[in-house]
Amino acid sequence: MKINYSFFILFFLLINSINADAQKTVVSGTVRDAVTKETLPYVSVFFKGTTIGTQTDLNGQFSLSSPDAQTGLTFNYVGYLAIAKNLLPQVTQELNVAMVPDSKLLDEVVIVGGKKTRYRNKDNPAVELIRQVIAHRDENKISNFNTASFRQYDKMLFSMSNVSEKFKNRKIFRNYQFLFQQQDSTLIGGKNLLPIYIQEKLTDKYFASDPTRNKSIIIGEKQVNFDQQLIDNNGMKVYFERMYQDIDIYKNNISVISNEFLSPIANAAPTFYKFFITDTIKTGSQQVIELSFTPRNTTDMLFEGKMYVSNDGHYAVTGVTMGVNKNINLNFVRALKIDLDFEHNSSGKYSLTKSKLIADFGLGKTKGMGFTGERSSTYQNYQYNVKLADTVFQGKSIVALAGASTRDDTYWETNRLDPLSKEQAKIYRNIDTLQKIPSFQRTIKIATLLFAGYGNLGPYEIGPINTFYSFNNVEGFRLRFGGRTTPELSKRFYFENYAAYGFKDEKWKFFLSGTYSLNNKSIYQFPQNYVRASFQRDTKIPGQELQFVQEDNFLLSFKRGVNDMLLYNDFYRLDYVHEYENHFSYALGFKKWSQTPAGGLTYQANGAGFIDRLTTSELSLALRYAPNEKFIQGKIYRSPIPDRYPIFNLRYTAGIKGLVGGEYNYHNLTGTVDKRFYLSQLGYSDVTFEGSYIAGKVPFPLLAIHRANQTYAYQLNSYNLMNFLEFVSDHYVSINIDHNFNGFFFNKLPLIKKLKLREVFSVKALYGGLRDENNPATGNGIYQLPRFDNGLQRTYSLANDPYIEGSVGIGNIFKLLRVDLVRRFTYLDHPEVSKWGIRARVKFDF
Repeated sequence: MKINYSFFILFFLLINSINADAQKTVVSGTVRDAVTKETLPYVSVFFKGTTIGTQTDLNGQFSLSSPDAQTGLTFNYVGYLAIAKNLLPQVTQELNVAMVPDSKLLDEVVIVGGKKTRYRNKDNPAVELIRQVIAHRDENKISNFNTASFRQYDKMLFSMSNVSEKFKNRKIFRNYQFLFQQQDSTLIGGKNLLPIYIQEKLTDKYFASDPTRNKSIIIGEKQVNFDQQLIDNNGMKVYFERMYQDIDIYKNNISVISNEFLSPIANAAPTFYKFFITDTIKTGSQQVIELSFTPRNTTDMLFEGKMYVSNDGHYAVTGVTMGVNKNINLNFVRALKIDLDFEHNSSGKYSLTKSKLIADFGLGKTKGMGFTGERSSTYQNYQYNVKLADTVFQGKSIVALAGASTRDDTYWETNRLDPLSKEQAKIYRNIDTLQKIPSFQRTIKIATLLFAGYGNLGPYEIGPINTFYSFNNVEGFRLRFGGRTTPELSKRFYFENYAAYGFKDEKWKFFLSGTYSLNNKSIYQFPQNYVRASFQRDTKIPGQELQFVQEDNFLLSFKRGVNDMLLYNDFYRLDYVHEYENHFSYALGFKKWSQTPAGGLTYQANGAGFIDRLTTSELSLALRYAPNEKFIQGKIYRSPIPDRYPIFNLRYTAGIKGLVGGEYNYHNLTGTVDKRFYLSQLGYSDVTFEGSYIAGKVPFPLLAIHRANQTYAYQLNSYNLMNFLEFVSDHYVSINIDHNFNGFFFNKLPLIKKLKLREVFSVKALYGGLRDENNPATGNGIYQLPRFDNGLQRTYSLANDPYIEGSVGIGNIFKLLRVDLVRRFTYLDHPEVSKWGIRARVKFDF
């Protein structure tokens, strides 16, 4: 009887729940623009004649329910005609709606005299509102909590966009039409897309405010994997993550596409933005104010769009939809759209639940094939002010769990916070197919040759191709050929070599190095840990630091003034490099260097004859610390990404007399600090401080020969109007400042602003000198300083005045070229120097 009774009760409750559901009206669907088919976020949706309502999310989707029978829905959105739709009462149903833009036709427009009302911040209710948002910004940040934790799911998609039907129907794609996807929106990416990359990441994030600490634990990550011989997967991942960073509306500056944009709720926002109150919306018991904003100058690095602010005294941001103006001074970007969605949480604050960033790139504004990238992030499981153990924050700030990158499909289907569409799920499989197309492989190889300078032959690469031919006054025409091995040959052993021949001096030059990786990783991959032995017999210009391979760029063969001083060098080197996960590294080195002067350069002791050969032996220790440094990581290269974090370098070198032929004892201590400073709308500055001291009595070839430049290319780290070997020092300090305004002034000039030019300026100052023991002018110097054939002084020590040069320039010419007018301010009485010069530099930048 007990069993039957229990079953009866369960059956009764089930029937009642079914009947209760039958009484409810449940409706969901998607709202789109009737013309563009673009989904519309933040549309107000209400049951007709009630206060029961909601807003569409970032994807234009909504879901609404009522315990009562409802017969209709109303849809309202600023700029669109309000519409009403009938419902079936007491039924769960789906309703997709297309809203029509409200474009009213007027038979006649009468313009009445009077001045246009000028936008003003004073007595403007919209500006007063945004100032309240700014004043309450710290209160609404996540950092206002003692602790916070949440789970974040990121999804990145990249596609070739605006693919023409002609391209799509090419012969090579005849059997691969399934690779293409149709897009129902023309706002971003055009009609046809060819997806080429997808990346997913699931992360648990933790924050504590006292002291401020952050921790990210990656619990799952997955991405398309290309053939490593064609594309470096990890390098592509790092680059995309750099361009598509987390969007934090509460920061003063928001990093997007490697540029800093002023947030519409930054402290200085009322100075650069115009604000307008455009609607008041009530969602359930919450009321929000729609605030539209637009740049005062449409070419500046600013956003435009709509923001939704809570009208509850906290002035929290509850939603954002924004992009950039079509006139913005941002290279190659056709369109940009950012959506942020917040939800009211149990603490009374608003938490970010979804963000989406879509950008479409192309050479043309609207025509031609382009590239579309999309990053969407979903946030769940927020917990605030819950005690977090100190062990949570130990170790690196970002770590990945063991096995995070090998999660199976079942794991992802269960743990994704935002499911993949059928089309997105196909990308993983489709890319495997794409890589098998021979024409795709050929295209990637050609692109690698053009941009990286190396031609891949499997276990060996030839290059760099721009060094195969060059010329100078001593060697004449110079041919060179060489390359390096790849991880395909070995993950532990790496070899690099080249041979070169000068047709004027009729001498062979060559280089050979062998490197052994101690951590079974590529020697170019972070963190490095390797030992390398090398020998090099080649020429170099005094004062230019010779790296493992000298890059004889053909374009740098063209030089101004007299350029006939050269050295023949033999380098024997042994180096050990060890990097740590915290980006601290050290390097130990031994170098035997034998140098022979050539051309117009001679070594002559005071009161003695000429010296044919100078030999030194050095031991060195180099320390480097680059916190938070990131790289564009290639298969056999890596390039640091400039960022706001400083880089510290300290190097100590000891010359030892008698060690394998070394002729001098000396000590050289050199330190540098590099830092990029972001100045919001005023652009950014790259600043370098450097100082050095050489102890010991040494000839001028072993002194600090300051970096000079006699080419017509603008060099950031050299003195562009200083001649080679013009100055030597045994102690010095210097500062280099290179500032880019990002078009801040040009953007304000009529007509000029259409060219999207950017202003740059630089200042370089060097102060140093020679102690008497190293100065031939005092009679104690070991070698005479070089002179021209006519007897005029050629090499100097810095006197009481510093060497100073500066430049003003125009950047972003044709989106690639920077041209500087350089001015030298001191030591103008030296022979063969120029007071003014024009230098150019090619730079790819967004």
